[in-house]
Amino acid sequence: MIKKVIYTVLFTAFMASCSSKEDIIPASKTLTAFQEETITYFKEIALGFEFGSASAITRNWSENMKIYVGGDKRDYLLNEIEMVSNEINTLAENGFQISTVSDSSQSNFYIFFGTGEAYGNIFPSSKNLISSNWGLFNVSYNGQNHIFSGRMYVDTERPNNSEQRHLLREELTQALGLAKDSGRYPQSIFQQSWTRTTEYIGIDKELIRLLYHPQMETGLDGDEVEKTLAAIYTTENNE
Repeated sequence: MIKKVIYTVLFTAFMASCSSKEDIIPASKTLTAFQEETITYFKEIALGFEFGSASAITRNWSENMKIYVGGDKRDYLLNEIEMVSNEINTLAENGFQISTVSDSSQSNFYIFFGTGEAYGNIFPSSKNLISSNWGLFNVSYNGQNHIFSGRMYVDTERPNNSEQRHLLREELTQALGLAKDSGRYPQSIFQQSWTRTTEYIGIDKELIRLLYHPQMETGLDGDEVEKTLAAIYTTENNE
């Protein structure tokens, strides 16, 4: 079975801002084992990208994602977009929402369903990746490390229906800013080996929630992420 590989193209549009993070307070209360595991996994998945020279820091969407769908619009894939979007919308705690729009001019994220060849014809820069990838995503972000646009494709010729649903969930989730893979959890949507999972496991949901938590900032490195997540958990544990 072909191992699906993530490829990310990044564009920096503005000079980076210099927001202070010195006021982050480390946790003073013991965290649960799950919370400690989540912090470790978050640092593996949410800092940087699999390829390229982008710095290993947090990035997320500062505005709502508005999806326009092109190509072979199969009902089961359209239903899957709605299902995954609703799950993400429920998990995000900072107001971030995903919706589908019918007017491409109103969108900031494009999903293409079809053959790799057809996708490559639309986006020639991706042609050299099609043969070894059944799914791809690309995102653009600004100098504040806020993602503002992107695109992805799912091959509808080589993988079967269930595998297409898996690829859709994985690519769309990674386009949120959870862009790396890991071998840590076999059933995770971020598992680096080829899987066919079509559901989030608990720690996947927690990563989405935390990346879109009101206290999460962009531009955090590993040490700053650890302090921020520990502070979030400490507050929640004390409530």
